[in-house]
Amino acid sequence: MAKGKPRKMTAEDRRTIGRILRYIKKYMHLVVLSIILAAVTVVLTLYLPILTGSAVDTIVGKGEVDWTKLLSTLRLMAILIVLTALAQWLMNHINNVVTFRVVEDIRTKAFNHVEELPVSYLDKHPAGDLTSRIITDIDQFSQGLLMGFTQLFTGVLTILGTLGFMFYIEPVITMLVIVLTPLSFVVASLIAKSTYSLFKRQSESRGDITAFTEEMLGNLKVVKAFSHEKKAQEQFESINEKLSGYSFKAVFVSSLVNPATRCVNNIVYAAVGVSGAFMAIKALITVGELVSFLSYANQYTKPFNEISGVATELQNAIASASRVFEVIDEKAMVPDAPDAAVLGEGETLKGEVNIEHLWFSYVKNKELLTDLNIHVNPGETVAIVGPTGCGKSTLINLLMRFYEPDQGCIKVDGHDNREVTRESLRNNFGMVLQETWLKATTIRRNIAYGKPDATMEEIVAAAKKAHCDGFIRRLPQGYDTVLGEDGGSLSQGQKQLLCIARLMLRLPPMLILDEATSSIDTRTELHIQQAFDSMMEGRTSFIVAHRLSTIRNADLILVLKDGNIIEQGKHEELLARGGFYSTLYNSQFAAS
Repeated sequence: MAKGKPRKMTAEDRRTIGRILRYIKKYMHLVVLSIILAAVTVVLTLYLPILTGSAVDTIVGKGEVDWTKLLSTLRLMAILIVLTALAQWLMNHINNVVTFRVVEDIRTKAFNHVEELPVSYLDKHPAGDLTSRIITDIDQFSQGLLMGFTQLFTGVLTILGTLGFMFYIEPVITMLVIVLTPLSFVVASLIAKSTYSLFKRQSESRGDITAFTEEMLGNLKVVKAFSHEKKAQEQFESINEKLSGYSFKAVFVSSLVNPATRCVNNIVYAAVGVSGAFMAIKALITVGELVSFLSYANQYTKPFNEISGVATELQNAIASASRVFEVIDEKAMVPDAPDAAVLGEGETLKGEVNIEHLWFSYVKNKELLTDLNIHVNPGETVAIVGPTGCGKSTLINLLMRFYEPDQGCIKVDGHDNREVTRESLRNNFGMVLQETWLKATTIRRNIAYGKPDATMEEIVAAAKKAHCDGFIRRLPQGYDTVLGEDGGSLSQGQKQLLCIARLMLRLPPMLILDEATSSIDTRTELHIQQAFDSMMEGRTSFIVAHRLSTIRNADLILVLKDGNIIEQGKHEELLARGGFYSTLYNSQFAAS
């Protein structure tokens, strides 16, 4: 059980509840209808004990029964029971509609916002944790919200209604009930308040275990290759044990609410029964009225159990919702300027690129790219080489505006890339990365990802240029073969060929090839290189490569080291200088 003082609602909790209410406001007409139906359900339910008492009072003694009145009362009771069931069903249906629409709105908002987050945020946060927030935490939130809608309205109305009917039957006993009632509230609130921090930690641990599981399963071959299974299992067990601990404590503490309030409620019921019996003996109330009153006393105490359960679930729901809202509140990437131009609109893009006095670092006070200046003429092929961590991929990220420069600018055909829309900028670049990405859909749709309206003939032609038509046709359903997650059972080289075919299909004015042939065998690489040469003809191209043999024909080779261009020129020129490039090249071909 949580130690210390019971947790009070914080300003953050109130803000979270306020935001939830704003999402609900959209469906206020349904909420109002649900409240009306809840009132109808409660009134009809509470009127039944009156009829029960009336039926009991028709039995005067042995053989003395007013059958006419009894049958009439029973008919009315049957009608009310049917109407109550219909009203309750309709109320529950409306509550389901409101709950799942609100959840849908929040989940859509969260997912859409994730797509607007800067790449820097996604690089720093595990994908598994984001997945847990958008799926698991919102599911937890929906359960609490649904319970709140279903039980809160009826619970409050039942309490108020039963008090009214009890006052009508016998005010003195009703006052006894009211005096004892706060005990139930005190017990429930003390326990419910202490559960929030436990549910919060439970949600966080659930996100940790989701992220770890996704990471391990996605790289299971690497884990096995390094015999890391035991270590991974120990890490998993550690996180799982922490999650189990928080879950157990949260469930244990929250499960105390129901028996504790039931104990208090039984005391109330017993007090009503004893005091009512004495009053019936003294003929202050009839036996039928006592039966009605006991029924009301029982119905009066039930909502406290339900409301206390709702309070616990709402603590969990608020904890989960706050984690989702944390994602939604993350600062989105800088939006396009209102007057941003559409690159290539109304003109044929030449592909001239100028990088002027560019400075960039991922971490403040730790420089990466410093005062970079590059001029690329239209149609030129620029190769970027250098040791790991020198800034090659970073430069590509800046070209695509995945990151914004700290100083300086990048211009395409004279347009600062911050003054054009991201969509138009990226539409004019075609990328093939070292890391492959394929959707869990057919091969045909994967190739046509960048050009959904492509014809089958165009798709096949692109596949042939990428030298993947052969293995595609050997698959069970050919181009209609459905791939598993991230390419399923295809080899890394086959995945890479499909990504290359995707670029072959949609040929924009500028190309970026970041280790595009790293997973392909040497023979296939020669064919792909010929296709690339044909594809790059007349197009401005940036090639990041470790295999220096693939960039011999580049118009310009930039040699990066520690974020600076230390050499630039053509292949033969750089070899003749005998500098850093020459050392890199000769180290790769020392044997020959």
